[in-house]
Amino acid sequence: MDIPSIDDDYVTLNRPISLFAGLFPSLVFYTRALTQVVQGGLQARAGRYSHARWTRNSYNVFRAMESVGAEIRVENLTAFRTQETPCVIVANHMSSLETFLLPYLLLPHHRISFVLKKSLTEYPLFNHVARFMRPIVVSRTNPREDFRAVMDQGQALLAENISVIVFPQTTRTTHLDPAAFNSIGIKLAKKARVPVLPLALRTDAWGNGKLLKDFGRIDPRRPVRFSFGTPLMVSGNGRDEHKAVIDSIRSKLASWGIRD
Repeated sequence: MDIPSIDDDYVTLNRPISLFAGLFPSLVFYTRALTQVVQGGLQARAGRYSHARWTRNSYNVFRAMESVGAEIRVENLTAFRTQETPCVIVANHMSSLETFLLPYLLLPHHRISFVLKKSLTEYPLFNHVARFMRPIVVSRTNPREDFRAVMDQGQALLAENISVIVFPQTTRTTHLDPAAFNSIGIKLAKKARVPVLPLALRTDAWGNGKLLKDFGRIDPRRPVRFSFGTPLMVSGNGRDEHKAVIDSIRSKLASWGIRD
């Protein structure tokens, strides 16, 4: 089966969901999503993983979220699709969902990598997929080492025509705190001389868990949103561009009913 790619805008069509999915959305979603993790992990461990399989796994998680009743909307993906060079995507960070869904949106157009916290690369089986992704791994405990890793590895990836996705917030949250939104994505883009692409997202349909933060309740009543902004080239000290990225994401979040 061919995977339908998204070139610009997208919205989930109204489809009936099963009674079981309506009653137990978390169970249905996690069963389907973890199946993709297991399949991808086994393929990656055997050295048979590929960008096409990564895209397919991501697409299947995308469909799993829709299958429990969540509405997914994507806006202005063409801003990424039409990039002639790699870029640094700077986004707010709400849940694990964006890490699972963005490959489906982006990989059909350009290669990508993520800045990921170390704990995400240590899950059984997913660790093999993570190595394939060539992420920039940060500890969140040593800012100086994290900064060096993002700058050095990020420039190397961008030089290979691989766009880098950065979540400047130090933790996942439904609200945007400008004071906690660091400028490392701006610094990387300036150093590598590539555009910055703002990305506002809402992914709190996948909640944060109490015991395991990465596995919270699935609430399909909350819409899933991805909105790409206007690419920016960084000049000077980058302060204006950093503010423009924050303003772009904050404005979009506000239009979705999420305010500081």
